[in-house]
Amino acid sequence: MKNIRVLIADDSGFMRLLISDILSENDGIEVVGAAVDGKDALAKVKELKPDILLLDMNMGEFDGIYAVKNIMKSAPLPILILSSVGNTNLQPIFDALKEGAVDYLNKPSRGNAKIRLIENELIQKIRSVTRAKPMAVKASSKNTHKHTFDENSKYSAIMIGASTGGPSALEEIIVSLPSNLNVPVIIGQHMPTNFIAPFVKRLNKLSPLNVVVGTKDMEPAPGKIIIAPGTGNMILKKKGKKTVIDFTDRQFKEYNNPSINSIMLSAAEVYGSRALAVILTGMGKDGVDGMLAIKKVGGYTIAQNEKSSVIYGMPKVAVECGAIEKSIDIKEIGSFLVNCL
Repeated sequence: MKNIRVLIADDSGFMRLLISDILSENDGIEVVGAAVDGKDALAKVKELKPDILLLDMNMGEFDGIYAVKNIMKSAPLPILILSSVGNTNLQPIFDALKEGAVDYLNKPSRGNAKIRLIENELIQKIRSVTRAKPMAVKASSKNTHKHTFDENSKYSAIMIGASTGGPSALEEIIVSLPSNLNVPVIIGQHMPTNFIAPFVKRLNKLSPLNVVVGTKDMEPAPGKIIIAPGTGNMILKKKGKKTVIDFTDRQFKEYNNPSINSIMLSAAEVYGSRALAVILTGMGKDGVDGMLAIKKVGGYTIAQNEKSSVIYGMPKVAVECGAIEKSIDIKEIGSFLVNCL
């Protein structure tokens, strides 16, 4: 098996050296070069043709955003953001993901040498991101129009699960939903806990709908988009005649905090055939059991198609095990969901 060829872009010479040492200690990974800023990264990508770019965000005039935008235009490849900027301001990270970066990892907030604390996670991310298909997702403009819904809609709620590549995919879906959406949307996105609140804030600005972080006993309501926090595995449950948000101590082998399976399996029990579920881009198979359960009780299941997925992992497994009714391009999922209602 050929080595994964990595280019490191960071304005700190010490950090370039330290990251290079860490990566070089791992079999199957080869550091092919280093760049000092975004402009240098663009030139080195074209010259060295690495498999993946490991990219810092704060690098002076030619920063990480400059690199992502220009590399995606002329020499696209999987880009993994490794930056301390996410410890204080996550908007540049989300902007980079929207422009085509595949995934992100925070540098430890105190001391460059502490980078070794995330060594295992860094290696794991590099191995997974290498398989990704880099693409920029240009979200549609905000849908402020009202839609005429069938009073006897077949569905009571929309469930969505996403992992790597999910933030941009979710933006695309959410901005396309009408301002008078007649059902709630419940989302599980694999994301570090500290990223979720800023992500929710960003989505809330992009959409006329009410985007919130899920809390215990919160009631899903039409026009409300509830995103699972990273502090536990969120479920839906009946409380009298109401459906509410709760959390479970159950651990899921595919992924925890938040588990997509946790949300989907509970939705199958609570909503039954009135559940409308979507599985988006991501590595692994979290959500597949839940999608299968929803299909078995008569709900409708959708997968993001291979062409528009950054990583065609979770959707692929769901399709292969017979859990999916229809595979759709990310640009069409929002309108398809509305038509289902």
